[in-house]
Amino acid sequence: MDIEKLDKKEGDEVTFEEVLLLEDDETEIGKPIVEKASVKAEVVEQGREEKKIVYKYKPKKRQRKKKGHRQPYTKVEIKEIVVGS
Repeated sequence: MDIEKLDKKEGDEVTFEEVLLLEDDETEIGKPIVEKASVKAEVVEQGREEKKIVYKYKPKKRQRKKKGHRQPYTKVEIKEIVVGS
């Protein structure tokens, strides 16, 4: 799963404490988060997406602006979903 960039190295373990939805035998929706639930994951890769080109143009004004952007991401692998304390 690709998520927004985290300041972790490859192989590090990450714990997400704020779980919004838990689907086991029953579906439990958090209000706003599910209490006593967390997700443990391992960082697999740090990378950047393909370049997105933003081109702004104003006709009759001779204005042109071309910019590029590469969004950084962190690829994680879910190892365990912990429910309870």
